[in-house]
Amino acid sequence: MSSALVKNSLSWVIGGPQGSGVDSAANIFSRACAQGGLHLFGKREYYSNIKGDHSYFTVRVAENPVNSHLDEINILVTFDAETVFRHAHKVAKGGAIIYDSSLVNISINEVPTIDDQSSIRISDILNTAGYPTTIQGILDFAKSNGCVVYGLPYFEMIEDLARGLNDPSLSKLTRMVNVIALSSSLALLKFDKKQLIKAIQTVFQTKPKVLGNNIAAAEYAYSYIGKKYDIAQFIYMLEPRPPLKEYLLVQGNQASAMGKIIGGCRFQTYYPITPASDDSEFLEANQIFDLTSGAKGSIVVVQTEDEIAAITMAISAALTGVRSATATSGPGFSLMAEALGWAGMNEVPVVITLYQRTGPSTGLPTRHEQSDLLFAIHAGHGEFPRIVFASGDIEEAFYDSIKVFNLAEKYQLPVIHMLDKALANSIKTCKKFDQHKVPIERGDLISKVDENLSTRSGGHYLRFRLSDNPVSTRVPLGTENAIFWNTGDEHTEEGHITEDPDLRNKMVSKRMNKLEKALSEIPIEDKLVCFEFGKSTGDITVVSWGSTKGAIIEAMEMLARRGKGIRFIQLRLLHPFPSYEMMNLLKNTRLLIDIEMNYTSQLASLIKQHTGSDIDYRIVKFNGRPMSTSEVYYAVSAILEGTSQKRIVLEHGT
Repeated sequence: MSSALVKNSLSWVIGGPQGSGVDSAANIFSRACAQGGLHLFGKREYYSNIKGDHSYFTVRVAENPVNSHLDEINILVTFDAETVFRHAHKVAKGGAIIYDSSLVNISINEVPTIDDQSSIRISDILNTAGYPTTIQGILDFAKSNGCVVYGLPYFEMIEDLARGLNDPSLSKLTRMVNVIALSSSLALLKFDKKQLIKAIQTVFQTKPKVLGNNIAAAEYAYSYIGKKYDIAQFIYMLEPRPPLKEYLLVQGNQASAMGKIIGGCRFQTYYPITPASDDSEFLEANQIFDLTSGAKGSIVVVQTEDEIAAITMAISAALTGVRSATATSGPGFSLMAEALGWAGMNEVPVVITLYQRTGPSTGLPTRHEQSDLLFAIHAGHGEFPRIVFASGDIEEAFYDSIKVFNLAEKYQLPVIHMLDKALANSIKTCKKFDQHKVPIERGDLISKVDENLSTRSGGHYLRFRLSDNPVSTRVPLGTENAIFWNTGDEHTEEGHITEDPDLRNKMVSKRMNKLEKALSEIPIEDKLVCFEFGKSTGDITVVSWGSTKGAIIEAMEMLARRGKGIRFIQLRLLHPFPSYEMMNLLKNTRLLIDIEMNYTSQLASLIKQHTGSDIDYRIVKFNGRPMSTSEVYYAVSAILEGTSQKRIVLEHGT
């Protein structure tokens, strides 16, 4: 075996046409690794169509927790010609490509799903290096870079398997290529076959016929690789470790949905939109659940006719005292702006889970961006309070999904929970969620009203009572002795329409003062988190928000190993902005670097507005693909070495 053995440190990519089983294969691979005691982080990339276009899944595996992906590929597992063309030249030295050996003569011009720009870019790489623009050409190019290639006759293998099982119908099940390919990669990695079979059993446990066929295919492929190739010469290896205790393998959208259930959300609306729909679909699949008391609980999930109906229905449910939410993405949130203002005027505690994607308009429907920050803060005409809160990873998404309901009810206002496509479509080994970590706080909510309490002549309830506390006592609609009105107009304490200028001043101030109250009461760890790397003095500070967190932390750890001392401030509360805390942290900063997934550096403008601090360098990315640890590391390194422009645009992604 090679002395350069790399054990339990791997970037694995699998790709093929959408609908060919890429996700299933990645799920099996991820489960096998997690069951084998390994940590992982995975991300899914796909086109905005149902079937046919290119889809791929990246899984990074390590012995310790990982939080982001890398640009380099160590094993590329392919089903089709397009995946080879798009990714083969990115496989690192010593890495491997598993491909369909029947495709070697296909030219890039014969692959209709490769767009012209990508075709030209890939062809230029091959032409410059002196290789033909065929599968064989790009494989030879990869080999010249130190890559090892493993050609497999997929369909011959399926036919041979069918003969061995005396089941001719199997020869037509081309979908089994995904399991053959991924099993071949695990055989190449010398991974425990028992973990592979166990993962397949978990994924296909509800489909016994499919389960049996896929186990047979996996065992066949595992044996085939061992007989055909000298796998001992391959330098990468995955070796099972003791089981991960107190860890879960979780997707981002699942974490948010689970947090809602634990946080007491009992009503969610949605209109189907990528990538937010997965949140609601998970809730739909788990509408009945066990409570810690032993009783059964439930949540009502409603698919509405449009996003306007989604938010107004959620607002209506909140008025009845139910913790309610709606989940959407940018285009849907645009339609919700008017109703958002109604919720602000009527002090309704409703949560909007905003899964950001690229815009404007339809943009790139299945791709990633962080460009809705300023929109979330300013959506809706006029001035009314709302809280904008952002999660940075899957674990935070779970706990924050509880916290945002607490904030909504404690301050009686809309809360916009900022998530994004990268977080929603990533998967990670996380510490088991503690459902008791965040206690539920329902704020000033009562369900019984004495007939003499907070009433005026006529017995009307003062739902919007003016006092030193901007947060009034809230009662659900229909509560006895609690008649009040809700209207989109300015109103009196009991909710009647008014245009009185003095009362207008008081009501606007009442509502807006909630933000000052929130700023004074929200814990510092929910406003921002400060990470120190190396011998940091705060002289060099990186600021960011949202799902860039993982890539930044890992890049800063790499820089710290080079002796660089850097502070990273992750903003969580974006509105109202924690100005005092930020100014205090930035007072000794000489070099301030902002990192965001948008064109205009939206967080940078907020920092300038609220602290007066200028950003020295901006690292941005807006091509629809999330930032990698590699990109952040090289960009910040260039800044520290003085070789960078003031604005760096990251461009990696397929």
